[in-house]
Amino acid sequence: MSTSGILNPNYRKNVLVIALAVTAFSLSAAFAGEAPTPPSTDKAPVTDQYHGVDVTDDYRWLENWDDPAVPKWSDAQNDYTRSILDSIPERGAIRDYLAEIMGGESVDYYGLKYRNGVLFAYKWQPPKEQELLITLKSPDDPSSEHIILDVNELDAEGTTSIDFYVPSLDAKLIAVSISEFGSELGTVHVYDVATGKELGDLIPRVNGPTAGGDVAWNADGSGFYYSRYPAPGERPDEELLFYQQVYYHKLGTPLEEDKYAIGKEFPHIAEIQLESSPDGQFILATVANCDGGEYAHYLLAPSGQWTQVTHFEDLIPTVTFGPDNSMYLLSNKGTPRGRIISLAAGETDLSKASVLVEESEVSIRSFVATPSFLYVVDLDGGPSQMRVVNLDDKQQKDVPVGSMVSVRGLTRMNGDIILLRRSSYTEPPAWYRFDPEQWQATSTALFKSSPVKFDDIEIVREFAVSKDGTRVPINIMRPRGVKLDGTNPTLLYGYGGYGISMTPGFSAKHRLWFDQGGIYAVANLRGGGEYGEEWHLAGNLTKKQNVFDDFAACAQHLIDTGYTNPAKLAIQGGSNGGLLMGAAFTQHPDLFGAVVSSVGIYDMVRVELDPNGVFNITEFGTVTNPDHFKAIHAYSPYHNVTEGTPYPPILFLTGQHDGRVNPGQSRKMTARMQVASNSGKPILLRTSAKSGHGSGGLSQSIERQADIYAFILKELNMPFHHDK
Repeated sequence: MSTSGILNPNYRKNVLVIALAVTAFSLSAAFAGEAPTPPSTDKAPVTDQYHGVDVTDDYRWLENWDDPAVPKWSDAQNDYTRSILDSIPERGAIRDYLAEIMGGESVDYYGLKYRNGVLFAYKWQPPKEQELLITLKSPDDPSSEHIILDVNELDAEGTTSIDFYVPSLDAKLIAVSISEFGSELGTVHVYDVATGKELGDLIPRVNGPTAGGDVAWNADGSGFYYSRYPAPGERPDEELLFYQQVYYHKLGTPLEEDKYAIGKEFPHIAEIQLESSPDGQFILATVANCDGGEYAHYLLAPSGQWTQVTHFEDLIPTVTFGPDNSMYLLSNKGTPRGRIISLAAGETDLSKASVLVEESEVSIRSFVATPSFLYVVDLDGGPSQMRVVNLDDKQQKDVPVGSMVSVRGLTRMNGDIILLRRSSYTEPPAWYRFDPEQWQATSTALFKSSPVKFDDIEIVREFAVSKDGTRVPINIMRPRGVKLDGTNPTLLYGYGGYGISMTPGFSAKHRLWFDQGGIYAVANLRGGGEYGEEWHLAGNLTKKQNVFDDFAACAQHLIDTGYTNPAKLAIQGGSNGGLLMGAAFTQHPDLFGAVVSSVGIYDMVRVELDPNGVFNITEFGTVTNPDHFKAIHAYSPYHNVTEGTPYPPILFLTGQHDGRVNPGQSRKMTARMQVASNSGKPILLRTSAKSGHGSGGLSQSIERQADIYAFILKELNMPFHHDK
């Protein structure tokens, strides 16, 4: 690879002066009733060569946040964006309505864990900015709540959040990773469960934005194993979010005395998750080879010996303990929709595994073992199903959970009883208890209620036909009795990557959209896991274009079947879904009336050079590979923008503290699109100064969503009203 290009030494000074001047003009023009114009951005071409292909980048300087001109350019773009969004007359009313419905929802409980007779949970309690960490004596008695930690008391602005928590096996102590400003750079704190008092053990560098982090307690609660990133000085600064390893911390001892356990042999892009066996005699380390779906597993025995149980090539993404310390493994080797095998307690020879559940027509999503049964949640293209396997005779029986629902959060309680969380597009999530003796799921007192209802909305599941003939599911929420006359405003959401499945879920904010007569659709694209690992692999690496073809086919299906037309079709996605948005509007600029793209990836040629970009190589590929580069360059949104094209209006959103996707990706794409588009439609960049890859606390989420809806309604020429 070679680099060339002549930089104007005054370009940073010039762009700053121009940007600020144009912004001032834009604001004054807005007040004068004239259409604001975006700030100008200087070009500073840099040319790289990849496998004989010259690739020129005009806006690379926008990658460098440490350059004083870049944050000032970002501020100018924010000012321009605000001049557009704040001038929308309905924006205030939209914000007030969202505050009413999002802030008016009831409490919600999630992330449940059961330890030694104590039920731990996150509690979401609007209008608090962040969740609380609590215990309950029973899922039938919310009044038994005991608050361990309320991070809102640490930070009233809602910029401090919990990354994860792990209770000790005796439920007396709890390790909590806490980070700020959406950075996900978490430090573990230890609290006494009964009193909520902090012990004083602080373990930094446990959690990171992409590789995450975890903790696993030992048997007596005197210490825990934890994931650890390098400390400053141990490696160069650019490597401090790589080379994750496992260490052991004994409570009450100095950090310097923590002992290395395992990890030096792991890939530098390893992502480590830890799990204690029910009695704490074994520790399981799950090691992901970054984000592409390859996993290895290591077991720590009571002898202190670590043994590798699975390798990346074994294609086993999930291993977990049963109540008797046996291990249950999900295998995709030769069975891409999954089969479940088991190993006896302490056994590490994979060849001695026995098969419990053979592959079927549905894709295994999750499972949990009790003394007598194995509970299995399957996906059939998106919606969930559930079955119970008798561990004695391997007989299976389906559990009725409803249609077009999502089942997750399987939590082992006493004996063979489990809790499960069920939700749908039209019903808020609720926790159910399943007792195999009664063979029915009964509701608990842990449920979410909403100030809005979706009784007037029906769900239909249709299939688009992609470019290569693949049938792609679309889940469509539509008002009952809607006329398919091609005039309905429609919002299409997609993701399509990392084996992540788009499953049914409730969102109160959709009520605003339905009040406008809108239709909401979710596409189950290749690249996800809705039909197992084959579905994922059909949309990654050199096959990534299949994802974009699937999405375009879904959009065309909504048009051809009379739901909508291009002028009334908006699309939305974030992160990997932001890449999807970029590919969609660069490949089909005439197909959409508005685009909302959040924390997206657009310069696919340079994404692996971003601070955490190498984690994505197993999903996207690398430009050092000629075949990968050819595919990447062919779809990379940043490199497929065409000058003089009438692109649809676009709202780009990013977070200043995003550690997963470099905000510079959104800055560069915005600059490129503002120059190239000749439609006269706005190309806007909204950068949040107090969030990262997520949307931050409740108030930030409300403001963000108000901007999104105000933008879409304006660009689709939809008057705002609500009928709640």
